Amino acid sequence: MSVSERLFVYGTLRPGDCRWGLLAPYVSDDGIADTVNGTLYDTGLDYPAAVFGGDGVIRGMHFGLVDGTREQALRELDIEEETVDGLYRRVRLTTVSGAEVWAYEYGSGLDLTVIPSGDWFDRD
Repeated sequence: MSVSERLFVYGTLRPGDCRWGLLAPYVSDDGIADTVNGTLYDTGLDYPAAVFGGDGVIRGMHFGLVDGTREQALRELDIEEETVDGLYRRVRLTTVSGAEVWAYEYGSGLDLTVIPSGDWFDRD
C-alpha cells in the first residue's frame, strides 16, 4: 500500500478511545501495531500531541483506508484535527517497520507534558 492508503494513529483515534468512531467507518483492515520515531505528549485536554523525529518512540497502529472513501476520510479528519487546540497537521511518515503512512503532528500553543512510555494508553 502507498502512503496515501494508510493512517498511523497514536491517541484518541485508536480503537477503544473516544474518537475511534470518526475513523472506524473508513478503515479497510484490523490495523497493525507499530511505532514511529518521536515524542508523545499529554496536552492536559484529554488528547495527546505528537512531535515526530528524534530518538523517542511513539506507539500506535496504522490502518488501511477504504479506496472509495479515502479522500473523504482524510478531509474529515483534517477538519477535525484543525479544530482542536494545537492546530495539528497531516504529515507523511515511515514507521519503524517500514510502512509509509499519514499521521497527525502537533503544531504549537499548548503546555505539554512528555508521556515517557510513548503510549497514550499507558500515560499514568
